[in-house]
Amino acid sequence: MFTRDYDVIEEIGRGRFGVVFKCKSRSTGEIFAVKSVDKSLVSGDATDKQSLIDEPKALLLLSLSSTSSSYVTRLHSTYDTPSHLHLVLDYSPFPSLYDVVSLRHRIPEPESKSIGFSLLQAVLHCHQNGVVHRDIKPDNIMFDPVNKRVKLCDFGSAGFVNEGGATMSEVVGTPYYVAPEILEGKEYCEKVDVWSAGVVLYITLAGFPPFCGERVEEIFDKVLKGNLRFPFRVFGNFSPSVKDLLRKMICKDVSRRLSAQEALRHPWFTESPQVEGATYDSDLNLYN
Repeated sequence: MFTRDYDVIEEIGRGRFGVVFKCKSRSTGEIFAVKSVDKSLVSGDATDKQSLIDEPKALLLLSLSSTSSSYVTRLHSTYDTPSHLHLVLDYSPFPSLYDVVSLRHRIPEPESKSIGFSLLQAVLHCHQNGVVHRDIKPDNIMFDPVNKRVKLCDFGSAGFVNEGGATMSEVVGTPYYVAPEILEGKEYCEKVDVWSAGVVLYITLAGFPPFCGERVEEIFDKVLKGNLRFPFRVFGNFSPSVKDLLRKMICKDVSRRLSAQEALRHPWFTESPQVEGATYDSDLNLYN
């Protein structure tokens, strides 16, 4: 039983299917987060029911690497009961990137570069382990303000690919961030995460998403058109290189859209001083 092994301290988050608590191990005193999913809230939808299997599977795949803690919240243990699924995860004292952008509105280019670099490292870590996040957005990204690094969390919408090139077809994601091929009902690959990461980077720089609308339908229509703009009043002082990177990440033509590894090799990262707070991890095979 989860309550046999952990003391619940306080609620730290709430989602559509459950609650995230801060908890303490009774045996070691170590602090963790636990995501408690109420199964009764997901019983009516096949995709939601599948997430009860896919989220712990994705977290387990990503947590096996010794360097996983640099990129994603790790899974430490699972408690599966008839009513709830409890996932014991890394506890992060840091705010979400959503909170940071909401407070600061716009993040300067050098700091956004560090955020973009570490986010793409996290995306590459996922893809190299066969996991596609499918819901990358500032709410699901924790930001370390000291090291200027981010960490991906909440894999409730995760899908999987393999070396055989398997694709996905489920319609998942969040308005503003979802890739157009998902909305079109097409089969799609891991590059949907690159699109979403590009949208996140655009928001850190501009303070608003590239495809806006008052209604969800209006947002989706603009995403499907994929007409990316850089208003001069906002982007006038940003480097041409970052705009080139954004065009190649938020690219409707999937065949021309960069992979996570290709994006990390872009001149915005490689032809300028070392990204603040970044480490070039050999495990990610960036330059192989």
